[in-house]
Amino acid sequence: MARKIVVIPGDGIGKEITESAVAVMKKAAEKHHIDLTYEYHDAGGTAYDKFGTPLPEKTIEAAKASDGVLFGAVGGDKWDNVEPTLRPEKAILGLRKHLGLYANLRPVKVSDTLVEYSPLKADVVRGVDLVIVRELIGGIYFGDRCESEQHNGAERAWDLENYSVPEVERIAKLAFETARIRKGKVTSVDKSNVLATSRLWRRTVTRLADDYKDVALDHLYVDNCAMQLALHPTQFDVICTSNLFGDILSDEAAVLGGSIGMMPSASIGEKTSLFEPIHGSAPDIAGKGIANPIGTILSAAMLMRYSLKEEEAAKTIEAACDKALADGYRTPDLYKDGFKKANTEKMTEVILDRV
Repeated sequence: MARKIVVIPGDGIGKEITESAVAVMKKAAEKHHIDLTYEYHDAGGTAYDKFGTPLPEKTIEAAKASDGVLFGAVGGDKWDNVEPTLRPEKAILGLRKHLGLYANLRPVKVSDTLVEYSPLKADVVRGVDLVIVRELIGGIYFGDRCESEQHNGAERAWDLENYSVPEVERIAKLAFETARIRKGKVTSVDKSNVLATSRLWRRTVTRLADDYKDVALDHLYVDNCAMQLALHPTQFDVICTSNLFGDILSDEAAVLGGSIGMMPSASIGEKTSLFEPIHGSAPDIAGKGIANPIGTILSAAMLMRYSLKEEEAAKTIEAACDKALADGYRTPDLYKDGFKKANTEKMTEVILDRV
């Protein structure tokens, strides 16, 4: 029986980059005899223009019924003045809620061909290959809050951070299991010298480690982890952390490779998971055919790996991207003298030729 992929192009460059990723997925699926079907749905500003909502019910139901969701990007200047609850970005937040996407996986791999693009020295970033596993639907972003109140004669606001043991167990298990298929090391990041939630986090992760004796575990405070990502990033395999800390650390780590156009991500749910590049909708270059499709193509590889359990197909896609870069092809965001300049269509063709 064919497995169903829901494709949500979204806004801006979303249509261009998802078209590239679907083309590569189709060829990899054919090579590895995987039966897939594709169903397209709207979300974001495009959906708002058509339906008056950034996340139509039809899109939600299709995503729930799918075997994996490939997401492009949402947002743009066009919708800056839309009522806050109807802004395009509400689409991705709504999908996280409706699909129960409890963890974000952000891989950061700096290949030899891209070392020169990093803002850090080559000997620091060469060989970087890590994954940040971030808790996605708990913590301070989802806790109680107060926008404004009077306290002792002064206005104040507050946000409540809280985590339960089951929430920490769920994210930690995913981190340990991810490490098992990688290099076998988890670094749990917290601020347990100050925060009560971090002390619960560290106790829970440490206890759970007894079930994963084949995986090494260490702990870092978040400020030290941020420093180590800049000083010695090759020490990391899997970083496991909370929503707030993961939000900050994953963006810092994305800089290591020098181009966010190359960065994929996965949001893991209990049933359906969602895969998207970390860059935005880039409305300034939409429709010009110059967007870098590799982040989305690598997100499709993650879909193959984590949702479909098709590891060989995932590796085929990743190897094709690596080979295209090794052969000197560069989209405008990466182009330098001496390389072969490629627009979105050309880069997609080059990758397809190497699948």
